[in-house]
Amino acid sequence: MIAFSVCSVQASPLERNKSPIQIKADELVTDNSTRTATFIGKVSARQGDIVIYSDKLVISYGGSGQDVEKVEAFGNVRIIQGNRHGEAAHAVYDNKTGKIILDGSPKVSQGEDVITGKTITYFVDEQKSVVSGGTGTRVEAVIHPKGK
Repeated sequence: MIAFSVCSVQASPLERNKSPIQIKADELVTDNSTRTATFIGKVSARQGDIVIYSDKLVISYGGSGQDVEKVEAFGNVRIIQGNRHGEAAHAVYDNKTGKIILDGSPKVSQGEDVITGKTITYFVDEQKSVVSGGTGTRVEAVIHPKGK
């Protein structure tokens, strides 16, 4: 495992968690028994300075029914936060810990710098990522030196 530290301007965790989640999709299916809301078709979800795009997005609510516990994105996942961009086939955002786990050919980039691996854990509030390789998959990074 290696840490890939990136810098960007971000909203504080407190500001983001108080911000409403704004979601657009072609269809919405809610299920009170499982405490989920499933958005399908050209989904875009924004909270504070984070935007998630995907084919399908499932929001799971906590015990009170009001608190978002986790957000899971499927298919053509793109996550944008400032100048950081993440891509994967699948992602899980844990709202309480402020981390996003990307898998399915994940890639995180900042400017021209790019890092890939088997899974990428993207810490939203800590300006860092942890990239893990796996069987047959190694961590790869392309880092461009900054000119003076």
